[in-house]
Order: sequence, then structure tokens, then C-alpha cells
Amino acid sequence: MKQERQLDEVDRRILSALQADGAISHQDLADRVGASSASCWRRIKALENAGVLTGTVRLVDPAQVGRGVNVLCNIRMRSHALEARSAFERFVDERPEIVECFSMSGEWDYLIRVVVADVADYNRFLMQTLLGHSSVAGAASHFALSMTKYTTAIPL
Repeated sequence: MKQERQLDEVDRRILSALQADGAISHQDLADRVGASSASCWRRIKALENAGVLTGTVRLVDPAQVGRGVNVLCNIRMRSHALEARSAFERFVDERPEIVECFSMSGEWDYLIRVVVADVADYNRFLMQTLLGHSSVAGAASHFALSMTKYTTAIPL
């Protein structure tokens, strides 16, 4: 298990502010967290170098780009051999409609989140692509009726 980096209160305020607005200027960030702009810049660089901050993205509203249907899909593998798992994970990496994938304990081997335009779009993906993969033995799909919470922010 990785060693947790010790964060002081200013680091925590910086991380919280950046999670809320990744495009905030260093000066606005400094004003918000009560530190100088230069200090914020140095701290951000140190957090990046330590791997605490890993990237900057802009979030897209899926419905605005025709991807408003979320499906959570449990996957059962035919084999748990390294080669089969690696092949499936490469497949997942190559599929843009799969936006999250978790290796799971319990009855199912993987849980994926798929974003698609509509039910017919998911049906095509499931029947022609996912179930056609040689490593996949079966799947169970769960359509989200609505999203009651979504955040990318990690509690600090």
C-alpha cells in the first residue's frame, strides 16, 4: 500500500479549491486559501511531483453531447488467468463508451460504467462488442434512471 502524503491545512485548501475549479488563477487561488501566489505555485508543483495532483481536465455534460444514458454493467470472466484479464483490460482502455472500470471482489469480476446515447446504442454495444469479447462469460446491465450525485472531488 502506498504511503499517504502528509498534507497541511494550506495543502488541503489548495486541493479543495482546485477540485472545485481546475482553471482558477494562481492569484485567485492564493486569495482563496490565504497564501501568496508564489507559495501556491510552489505547493502545486510539489503536489504534482509527489503524484497527489495528477491532471487537469474540463468536465463535459454527457447529455449535451448525446451521451445521456448511464449503464452500470457487471462482468463475469471466462477465466481469471492473467492473459484473459489483461486482454479484457486492454479492451476496456480502447472503448470510449466505457468511462469507468473496477476490478471487483465477490460474485462479479468487473463493474464498468458505460455512457451511450440511448437503449438501442447500448444494446448494440452489449450484443456486438462486449459479449463478443473472448474473455467475457456474461454480463448484467443496470440502467441509471437519474444521477442523484456525481463528483470527482476526493474528500480531504
